Amino acid sequence: MSEASQVVITGVGVVSPIGIGVEPFWKSLQEGTSGVGPYAILDGTEMPVKFGGVLKDFNAKQYVTPRKSLKVMCRDIQTGFAAAALAVENAAAAETTDPDRFGVVFGSEMLYGPLDDLKEVYERCKVEGEIDRSLWAEQAMSNLYPLWMLKYLPNMTACHIGIAHDARGPNNSITHGDVSSLLAIIEATHIIRRGHADVMIAGGTGARLNLTQLLYRGDANLSHRHDDPTGASRPFDAGRDGMVNGEGAGALVIERREHAERRGATILATIRGVANSYEARMTAAPPTGIAIRRSITQSLVDAGLEADGIGHVNAHGVATLHEDPLEAQAIQECLGNVPVTAIKSYFGNLGVGSGAVEAAASLLALQHDEVPRTLNYETADPACPVNVVRGEPLVGAKSVAMILSQAGPGQAASVIISRD
Repeated sequence: MSEASQVVITGVGVVSPIGIGVEPFWKSLQEGTSGVGPYAILDGTEMPVKFGGVLKDFNAKQYVTPRKSLKVMCRDIQTGFAAAALAVENAAAAETTDPDRFGVVFGSEMLYGPLDDLKEVYERCKVEGEIDRSLWAEQAMSNLYPLWMLKYLPNMTACHIGIAHDARGPNNSITHGDVSSLLAIIEATHIIRRGHADVMIAGGTGARLNLTQLLYRGDANLSHRHDDPTGASRPFDAGRDGMVNGEGAGALVIERREHAERRGATILATIRGVANSYEARMTAAPPTGIAIRRSITQSLVDAGLEADGIGHVNAHGVATLHEDPLEAQAIQECLGNVPVTAIKSYFGNLGVGSGAVEAAASLLALQHDEVPRTLNYETADPACPVNVVRGEPLVGAKSVAMILSQAGPGQAASVIISRD
C-alpha cells in the first residue's frame, strides 16, 4: 500500500462504563475492573433483568457545545458527541484541517424515546382508563416538546459532531445494529482512500439500557445472573447464559498519513485492512458464520497479511449461547490459535457503541504491548474453540490487532490495525 493511500489513527475518545476518557478506560482494562452492576432506574419495577453496564459520572455539559444543543440531544447523541469531542481533542485535528476535507461517519442505534417524554400525552389520551388512539394526534401536537423528534433521529449524532467541529466534508450515519461503528470506521477509511477527505471522525454510540428499548427487545437473550452481575458477561465461557446490556460510545480520528505527518500529529496506529460481509439470517436455514469468515479473510487480503500476522483478535464476544460458537469457529478456522480477547466481559453489549470502544481497547493494547484479559472466562466450551486471553493480560503479542463485530441480521465486519 502506497503512503498516499495509508490511513492512520491520530485520536481516540471513549465514553464507557469502565471509564470516560482514554486513561481511566485503560486503567480499568489493566486492572480487570468490571463496569457491570445494578441499574437503579429498574429498582421497584417488574423488569426481569435489573443490571447492566451503566455509565458513571457522565455529565454531558462538560462536552457539549453550544450548551443549548442539549435540548435536542437524547442520551445516545450526548455520549456519541462526547466521545467525538474527546477524540478530536486527543488528535488536535480541527485546528489544522481544511473544513471541506474534514468529515464524519457515525454509527447509531434506532433511538428510542424515554417513557417520561410521552407520559403526559398518554395520560391525556385516557378515556375511562383506556387509551383512545383517536386523541393521539391532537394531544401529541399540543403536549410534546416541538423539537422532540430531533432528539431521536439516528443521523443527528453525526450532524451535531459535524456542526461542532466545522467538519463540512462527507457526513453519514450507519444504522446496522451492533456492527455499525466498525462499518463507520470502514466507510471513513474508504472515503480517505478515495481522496474525498483528509480527516474523518468515525465511531458509534449505543444505549441498550433505555427502558423503552428494554421493553421492546425483551430478555430472551440476556443473562439472568442476578446473584453475580459483574460475572454475568461471559464471552465464550461454557457457563454463559446470555448477554449483558450496556451504554457507551467510542470515536476515532482517522486521516491520510501524509496529512497527519504534515501537521505533526502523533500517529497512534495504522489501519491496515478492512472488510465487511453479510449472511442472511432471516431464513429457515441455520446460520453458518460464513459472513464472519469472509470479513476475516477479506480484511487480511486488504492488509496484505497472512493469518499468522495477527497478534490478537478483539472478538465481538456477545456471550449468547448461539452467537459465540459461530464467531469462535470462524476465528479458529481462519486464524488458528490466535489470542482472543472479549472486551464485552467488562461492560456488556454497548450496541452500536461496542465496535468503536473495542477498537480503542485494541489500539491501547498495541501502544502498551498488553492485551487485556477476558473477564469471567472459567470453563472452556468445546463449541467455542478459541485461545481466550484470561487470568492475566497478554504481553509480547505481535503488534497487529483484528477487531470483529457482528449484528443479528447477519452483517459482519473486520478492521485490522497495527502499531505505527
